[in-house]
Amino acid sequence: MRLRNKPWAKAKLKEYADFVIQEPEQHRGKWGEVFTKDQPLHIEIGTGKGQFITGMAKANPDMNYIGIELQESVIVSALDRLIEENLPNCKLMNVNGAELAKYFTSGDVSRIYLNFSDPWPKTRHEKRRLTFASFLKVYESILVKNGEIHFKTDNQGLFEYSLISFSHYGMKLNYLSLDLHNSDYEGNIMTEYEEKFSLRGSRIFRCEVQFMSK
Repeated sequence: MRLRNKPWAKAKLKEYADFVIQEPEQHRGKWGEVFTKDQPLHIEIGTGKGQFITGMAKANPDMNYIGIELQESVIVSALDRLIEENLPNCKLMNVNGAELAKYFTSGDVSRIYLNFSDPWPKTRHEKRRLTFASFLKVYESILVKNGEIHFKTDNQGLFEYSLISFSHYGMKLNYLSLDLHNSDYEGNIMTEYEEKFSLRGSRIFRCEVQFMSK
């Protein structure tokens, strides 16, 4: 599906600097200064229109959240949602999620959420998958000791690939569901994509994995 261009999005993202972090590299190692309260920081890579990240922030006021999204025409919808909710523990970043090491350093982040990432199904695109080993190495470098990744997808092939990738990296599996919406898991916050496709009967896969201290 082609993304509708919104030429005014860039200006709006700059206008609302209280919600969209400007020059995030300046906060590397000092993220507690960005929020009203210095609390554990969770980030979502590929936050889309922001339903998940704002829902998590609303449900967990004792945590800070950053939604990361590269597409200006998408994250501007997340901005609209955040303006409406006005959550002091939630911010947005309009940057490339592949460059996390530019913005975060060791121990900055307590948890990473990967929700419905692009599956990049062709073998030649394996290195672009957000659960490829090179991405895991970056995640480990910015997370707290024994930090976690929470991963959701409706793509069975990507889920199976990711479980193997996590295992090969030496990570610990703490939670696994092959059909999240028909499980006993409580407190699930849905993304827009998840809400849409689960209503069509798509199965949602979810896992929680933890980096182990070496």
